Parts: sequence; C-alpha cells; structure tokens
Amino acid sequence: MKKARKKDTEMLREYDFSPGVRGKYARDYAKGSNVVVLEPDVAKVFPNAQAVNTSLRRLAEIIRRQKSVAGK
Repeated sequence: MKKARKKDTEMLREYDFSPGVRGKYARDYAKGSNVVVLEPDVAKVFPNAQAVNTSLRRLAEIIRRQKSVAGK
C-alpha cells in the first residue's frame, strides 16, 4: 500500500505577496471581462492595453463606415 503524501501548505520565501492589494480587480471582474491572448509578434506592436483598444476602436469605425457605404 502506498503512503499518502504529506501536503506542503507552507508558502516558499521567494513568493512575496506583501505589496499586493486584495480585491484590486474584483469590481472589473464582476462586471465581466474578455481576455484575449495576443500572439508574440502582435504583442510587440502594442505596448499596452490602451494601444490595443484604441487600434481596435479605430478599426471598428472603419468597418462600420464600409458597411454603411456598401448598404447604400
């Protein structure tokens, strides 16, 4: 019969969560969130989430205009 393994519940010293803020993103998470993982080559072009969102909003506006012109 195998011995049951002892579960180690101690946190290792290199894990330092002391500067963390509890619940920092809880309100945003509760609203709902879409997480998109960018491929590395795409991520190099966009330095942060704001740059991604700005670019996608501009692209969405172009698409809306194209649909509007095509529908006339």
